[in-house]
Amino acid sequence: MNGLSIIGAGYSLPSTRTFRAVEAATGTSLEPDFHTALDADVDRACRLAAEAFETFRDSVGAARGALLRGIAAGLERDADAIVARAMAETALPEARLRGELARTTNQLRLFASVAEEGSWVDARIEHADPQRTPPKPDLRSMLRPLGPVAVFGASNFPLAFSVAGGDTASALASGCPVVVKAHPAHPGTSALVGRVVQRVVAETGLTEGVFSLLFDAGIDVGLALVRHPAIAAVGFTGSRRGGLALVVEASRRPVPIPVYAEMGSVNPVFVLPGALAARGAEIAGAVAGSVTLGVGQFCTNPGLVFVTPGADVFLNTLADALGGTVPASMLTSAICDAYGTGVARLTATPGVTRLVGESLALGQGTPALFVTDAATFRAHPHLADEVFGPTTLVVRCATVEEMRDLAGRMEGQLTATLHADAQDQAEAARLAALLESRAGRLLFGGVPTGVEVGHAIVHGGPFPATSDGRSTSVGTRAILRWVRPVCWQDAPAALLPAALRDDNTLGLRRSGDGGWESGA
Repeated sequence: MNGLSIIGAGYSLPSTRTFRAVEAATGTSLEPDFHTALDADVDRACRLAAEAFETFRDSVGAARGALLRGIAAGLERDADAIVARAMAETALPEARLRGELARTTNQLRLFASVAEEGSWVDARIEHADPQRTPPKPDLRSMLRPLGPVAVFGASNFPLAFSVAGGDTASALASGCPVVVKAHPAHPGTSALVGRVVQRVVAETGLTEGVFSLLFDAGIDVGLALVRHPAIAAVGFTGSRRGGLALVVEASRRPVPIPVYAEMGSVNPVFVLPGALAARGAEIAGAVAGSVTLGVGQFCTNPGLVFVTPGADVFLNTLADALGGTVPASMLTSAICDAYGTGVARLTATPGVTRLVGESLALGQGTPALFVTDAATFRAHPHLADEVFGPTTLVVRCATVEEMRDLAGRMEGQLTATLHADAQDQAEAARLAALLESRAGRLLFGGVPTGVEVGHAIVHGGPFPATSDGRSTSVGTRAILRWVRPVCWQDAPAALLPAALRDDNTLGLRRSGDGGWESGA
C-alpha cells in the first residue's frame, strides 16, 4: 500500500496533494498518505484503457472469465488484510465485511460464467432472401461493448460496490476496460483490492490498461475522468447530488455518454389492514431490523412506512425495537452529520412527532422514529426525502384509498414493499399496479434490505432512484449498461464476429430467422 494511484501495470508519481484515511470509530488518521491523481495520471489511465479496448473487446469469453475468477480468488487469498483495513476505515463489523467479500467474489464468478457462456450478446441472424421483392439483405446483429468505463466506488459498500464490485465485474465481463475512482472514505481498502486486480490482469496476459485505480479526496479527479474523451460510460453509486453532477458533466461533453447513477431511495413500505391486524407486531419487528441494519446505511433502508387505522401495536413494537437498539458508529463523520441534519429537519416539521431518538449520541447513528398523518405528508414534500441513517417515518392513513393516493405522489424508488393478507388482495393488486411504475423491485412481504445477486434481480428504478430506470446495477442484466447493438448487413463471413457466423463455433443460443438456434 504505497498511496499511489494504479495506472495500468504501474503507478502514478507522488503529488503535492495528499490525504489520509480516517479510522471511522475514533477519528484517528491512518497511514499511509494517499496522493491525489494528477491530470496527467487521469489522462494516462484513460489512454491506456482506450488502447486496451482495441483487443479486450474482442477477447473470448474464456479470457474474461479467467480474469474475473482470478480476481475472486485473489480477494479470497488477501481476505484477512482487506477485511482488517476495511473494518478500520468503515467501522463495519468483521462478519458484515466477510459477508460482503463473499458477495463480491460470488458476483465476480457469476459474471465470469456469463462471459464464458456468451449468449448475453443476443446474437440475431436473418438470412438473405434474394427472391423477395424487394430483395431481403442478410442481417446479423449483436451487442458490442461501448469502451472504457469509469466506475465510482460507493461509501457504504467498500467491497461489493467498489473497486472490484458489481460495476467493475459487469463492465469487464462485457469487454470494457475499467478506470475506478476510489472512494476517499476507504482508500486503503481500495488500494489492497486494486493491487489484486492489477496483479491478475498481468497474470492472465491481458493488456495493462484493462484496469486502473485513481485516488482523490475531492471531486476534481472524478470530473476529469467523466470529461475524458476516452471514457464511454459511467457507473456511480452515491448521493443524488453527486450522481446528478456527473450526469450534467457527461451531457456537456462534445460526445455525451451514459451515466448509470444509483442515487438512493426511501423504499416505502405499505402495510394493508388485514396484514396489520394479523401480523402488525411481526412486521414491525422486521421493519426495525431493516431500518437499523448497517446503522441504516443501506440504499434499500425503509425510510417510509404507510399504515391504516389500528396501527397502535405496530407503532409500539416498532418504537420499542428502535429504542432498544444501541447507537453505533457511522461510515464517516460527514454521513453522521448529514444524518443529524435530516433528523433535525423531520423534528422541526409541524405535524410530525418523534417517538424515538430524542437525543442523538455524539458522532454515532442513533435510531429515530417519527410519525405523522397523510395531510401533513402532503403538505410537506421534504418528508418523502431520504434521510441516510437508522430512521423511518410512519404515515397514518385514514383509508386504503388515502394510502394509494400518497403512493401515487411518490418519486421513483429502488423498492416498494407490500404487506397484505388474503382479505387485502384486491387492494394489493391496485396498489401494486400503481407502484410498478415507481419502483424497480416490488416486494410482497419481507423487507427491502438484502439484494439477491442473480439473473432476475433488478436493483434500479425510475428517476431519481437512478439516472436511468431501464437498467440494474446488480445481477447479470447489469452487463447491458456497457453495450450497444451493432448490425452487419451483407457482410462476408470472414468479416463477421464469431458470434454471428453460420458455423456458430462459440456454441451460442441465437435467434435465427425469427426462431431459435441452439448452441448445444
